Amino acid sequence: MKKILLAYSGGLDTSCILTWLKEKYQVPIVAYLADVGQEEDFDKVIEKAHKTGAEKCIIDDLKADFAQNFIFPSIKANAVYELVYLMGTSLARPCIAKGMVEAALREGCDTIAHGATGKGNDQVRFELAIKSLAPQLNVIAPWREWEFQGRSDLFAYAEKHGIPLPVTKDKPYSIDANLMHISYEGGILEDPWAEAPEDIYMWTKNPEEAPDKPEFVEIEFDAGCPVAINGEKLEPAKLVAKANEIAAAHGVGRIDLVENRYIGIKSRGVYETPGVTILMQAHQAVESLTLDKEVAHLKASLIGKIAELTYNGYWFAPETKLLHNLIEESQNTVSGTVKLKLYKGHSMVVARKSEQSLYSEKMTSFENMSSFNPADSGGFINISGLRLSTWSKKNGSIKKSLQPKA
Repeated sequence: MKKILLAYSGGLDTSCILTWLKEKYQVPIVAYLADVGQEEDFDKVIEKAHKTGAEKCIIDDLKADFAQNFIFPSIKANAVYELVYLMGTSLARPCIAKGMVEAALREGCDTIAHGATGKGNDQVRFELAIKSLAPQLNVIAPWREWEFQGRSDLFAYAEKHGIPLPVTKDKPYSIDANLMHISYEGGILEDPWAEAPEDIYMWTKNPEEAPDKPEFVEIEFDAGCPVAINGEKLEPAKLVAKANEIAAAHGVGRIDLVENRYIGIKSRGVYETPGVTILMQAHQAVESLTLDKEVAHLKASLIGKIAELTYNGYWFAPETKLLHNLIEESQNTVSGTVKLKLYKGHSMVVARKSEQSLYSEKMTSFENMSSFNPADSGGFINISGLRLSTWSKKNGSIKKSLQPKA
C-alpha cells in the first residue's frame, strides 16, 4: 500500500477514520470530498482534514454531473424504491464513487477507504462501483476492521485525539445532504414508534406553517428532461435547486419510512426531497400524454427493478445500463409542460400540455361520438371475453357456485 484516498466528509466517522488510517498504515492520506450540493463550508473541511493528518484535501464539484447523469435518468425512469423512496443517497453514491476513482488514479493512490458502516448500504454501493470502474484498486472499510463498536466509541476516540466534531451525543443523527435530498438516521429515529422531532428538518417548511395560499408552478420537459421552471430555462443542477426552493417553501417532499437494506436489515429513515418530488410528479404527467399505452405499461413494469438495482449499488452494472438505454429510447417524445399546485405539504398536477400528445379530446369527449363507432366495442368485448366465457362454462359459473353443498 502506497497511498490511500479517503472518502471524507469531516463528520464524526471520517474524521476519526482519517486519524486511524494515518496511525495504522503510516502512508499518505488524500482526503476526497465530493461537492454534490450539500452546501457546507469547504474551507473549514480542508483545514480540518489537514489538521487530522491528510497530506492533501480535494474538493471535487460534481453537482452538474450528479444532476445530469444520475438524478435526471432516475426521473426519466420514475424510479422509486419500495413505492416511497426517491433514492437521493443511492443516486449520489455512484456519482461520488466515480469521482473518487478518477481522483485516486490521478493522485497515484492504490487504495480507497470509506466510512460506510458494516451494516449499511453505502459500503456495497461504493465497493461495487469501484469494482466496476477500477477493480485494480484496493478498498479499506474501517468499520469492518477496527475495534470500535459504535459511535459512542468514536466520541471517546475523537476526544482523546482532539478531533472537533459537528455532532453531539444529544443529537447523534447521521445526516446525508446533497442537491437532491437530506436524509436523517440514528438517535431517536432508531425507534420506529418515535415521531421525528420537528427541529430535525433542515430544509422544508413545516406544512402546518406553510403559506395559506397555494402556489402554481409550471415545469417544462424536453425528451424526458426538465428544462425550465415557470418559463425560465435552467441548467440541470440549477433547475433542481430552483425546484427545491419552490417546493420546500410549501413543506413538500417529506417522507418517513422503514426500508429494507440490501444486506437484509430494516432501517428507519427520514428524508426531505422537495424538488425532485415535484419534478418526478410532473414527468409522470407528461408521460401520461405522450407515451403509447403498451410502452407506458412496459416501462412501469421496470420501475421496481431499476430502483432496486440503483438502491443496491448496481448503477454501473451491465443490466442497469441496458435498462437505462431502454428508458432513454422511450423518452424521445416526452416533451411538454405541466402545471402543479403546491399547498401545505402537498403537490398536485392540475394541467398538462404537449405538442407530442396522443390525447384526443374529440375521441374522448362524451359530446361527440362521430370519430368512434360505439358498435365496434361490442365485438371487441366479445373477443376479449371469449376465454372468460369458455373458462366459466367449465369451472366458474355463478350457477355452480349457488348450488347447495352436500
